[in-house]
Amino acid sequence: MPPPITLLTDFGDRDGYVGVMKGIIAGICPAAALIDLSHNIPPQNLAAARFTLLNAYPFFPAGTVHLVVVDPGVGTARRAIALQTPQGTFVGPDNGVLSGVFDSLPMADINAVELTKPEYWRSPQPSQTFHGRDIFAPAAAHLAAGVAITELGKKLDPQTLMRIAIPQPKISTEQIIGSVQHIDHFGNLITTIPATAIADRHWVMQVGSVEIPVGQAYGEVEIGHAIALVGSHGWVEIALNSSSAQARLRLAIGDEVRLIAKGKSD
Repeated sequence: MPPPITLLTDFGDRDGYVGVMKGIIAGICPAAALIDLSHNIPPQNLAAARFTLLNAYPFFPAGTVHLVVVDPGVGTARRAIALQTPQGTFVGPDNGVLSGVFDSLPMADINAVELTKPEYWRSPQPSQTFHGRDIFAPAAAHLAAGVAITELGKKLDPQTLMRIAIPQPKISTEQIIGSVQHIDHFGNLITTIPATAIADRHWVMQVGSVEIPVGQAYGEVEIGHAIALVGSHGWVEIALNSSSAQARLRLAIGDEVRLIAKGKSD
């Protein structure tokens, strides 16, 4: 059996774009299981696509093909690429959406190619607005069908791939200064502060003049109240019990948050 193929796009579900890509894949590798990771990435939001892929791919079998089409630069000089790693294979535009994956791996573990071979596209004359259909979906299907990644195009130096810069938190014994890197469907504000940074202290989250307790579960505070906690993704997030922290606190991607130390943990 071929490996599964995941699909991650900003196409939504109103139009037929996702279905068309699945049709292309079915024509090349009909036995591949297709898994919709999400099609509700905010339009053209590369950072959200990066975050979603980074936090999803480790839960799939090694060899899974991950197809990502969030591509505001479609039709321009940006490269179409595929990456092969021990954890899986990734297909998408070279605009930073895959950078969470290759930034988390040793460069020696990454085999990268530019998708330059038209024989593995839907047509030698791809649409200028739908490379998901004409280049990326066929490439993912051929990889799942067993075509070697080196057959799809010319080899790339992984060091040349585009990255989305995510500011690292500033950590001291008294405070941690981070920022919002993602806002999920529930309005939870997911920060750049990793769980490991808060393991040995008691903390309080500070957003402007607002102080938010740090706990372990949403239900530790009353409905409508805010709490900071480590989410399933491994970063500290700010949430509102049964409501949206983003709507209440009016924070956006990149906005600063602070954790203030209150003493050693027990």
